[in-house]
Amino acid sequence: MGLKNTIFLVLVATLMVKEALATQHLVGGSQGWDQSTDFNSWTSGQTFQVGDKLVFKYSSMHNVVELGGESDYKTCNINSPVNTMSSGNDIVKLDKPGTRYFTCGTLGHCSQGMKMKITVANGNTSSSSPSSSSSSSSSSPTSTSIASVSQSVAYIVFIFALVLNMFQFMM
Repeated sequence: MGLKNTIFLVLVATLMVKEALATQHLVGGSQGWDQSTDFNSWTSGQTFQVGDKLVFKYSSMHNVVELGGESDYKTCNINSPVNTMSSGNDIVKLDKPGTRYFTCGTLGHCSQGMKMKITVANGNTSSSSPSSSSSSSSSSPTSTSIASVSQSVAYIVFIFALVLNMFQFMM
């Protein structure tokens, strides 16, 4: 029974560490998903990896539209979206490598720069892509802070599981 418990705890700890190591990116930093945010500056300071999450926080005058490709992104064509969200607090999991495109579907917001293009890297590769620019700059350490705390919690849980297993073997 001890070996089965050990294997189970190691699997649970591994899954927790993997989830905890994912970064949550608060889109637009402290300004959030808003017309005043310079998404070009914001994305240039970020590294997006498979497993990370984008957190869109915004007022009721906005929404989030994920576009299918570069052409729709450049022309602000929202007629064939991949996904549309409007809760004001939306989370998008970055589940595969590649380029993703987001904009606000409110009339005129995309053409005024409320859009972003990101490149999701697989593993530890660093990659992000700039999008259109607006008048103000926003860069935030929010995603780094969340990642650091998550990493610390994951390591503590993992160490606790190992110590617990070692204690079981001694008894």
